[in-house]
Amino acid sequence: MRWAALVIVIIAAAYYWFFVESHVPASGSYSLDIGEIRRLANSIPGTKPHSIHVEQVATFTFPAAAIMAGESWNNETAPAVSYQIVYPGRTVIVDTAMDEKITTALGRATFHPEPYARMTRAMAAASLIVITHEHPDHIGGLTAYPDPASLIPAVRLTREQADHPDRMAPAVFPAGVLDQFKVVDYDRYYAAAPGIVLVKAPGHSPGSQMVFVQKDDGAEFLMLGDVAWQIRNVENVRERPRFLSTFMLREDRDAVMRELAELHRLQLAEPKLHMLAGHDGKPIAALEEQGLLIDGF
Repeated sequence: MRWAALVIVIIAAAYYWFFVESHVPASGSYSLDIGEIRRLANSIPGTKPHSIHVEQVATFTFPAAAIMAGESWNNETAPAVSYQIVYPGRTVIVDTAMDEKITTALGRATFHPEPYARMTRAMAAASLIVITHEHPDHIGGLTAYPDPASLIPAVRLTREQADHPDRMAPAVFPAGVLDQFKVVDYDRYYAAAPGIVLVKAPGHSPGSQMVFVQKDDGAEFLMLGDVAWQIRNVENVRERPRFLSTFMLREDRDAVMRELAELHRLQLAEPKLHMLAGHDGKPIAALEEQGLLIDGF
């Protein structure tokens, strides 16, 4: 009986460690200076964007326990999205989701061909294309574009994204294309266009970054990439389970936890700032109902 009890304790401890435990480390820090981010959003002359459109290119199905440590094993849906930021006479694309081939390779996802086709057409017309991070469900539409070399003038990858093509697998650029993209090398924040600021957030991947958008009407958005898969990661300051984050995604778990803690602080301090997590359909639907996001490119 004692051996059986010991086995149960060991199994319970292992389950807790791999699937439940999630805490902010005592050492290290991550901070967001929203005042400086807003200053940079206004540092480039020109009209700010007037609208943000969204396409849900694919839909994952995950257990809730994969999205946030300690949750149930009931399945939930999680979209793979692309955003189009619209200015008078030009557009910016944030993330390009993935094509059908990558969707099939990753599994647990359904591909939506019509949104993908609209996104592909929008990429051809975009003046700027940025990626929150180099994972295939965010960069895959770019790697699968029929003529990626034609997008070289618009694409801006970060140094960390360009240096980690291994993190893009199974997405792969044609030979020589990746080396031709213009690389942005910055320490903390980078003003990319009027009203748009890139915010470095390594942890989920080496090239992870967030995208701050301030529209011409003053509405503000922070696209989190996969720092948080869903907004409840921020609200509860809880990461994905360690089994997934450390052993499958190869995250710097402590870095992500610090970022979630800081995003939680910012969420409380700036309730009008609309945070868009990487794979969260409900906030997108709510913002569409309010007219703050527009469905379809």
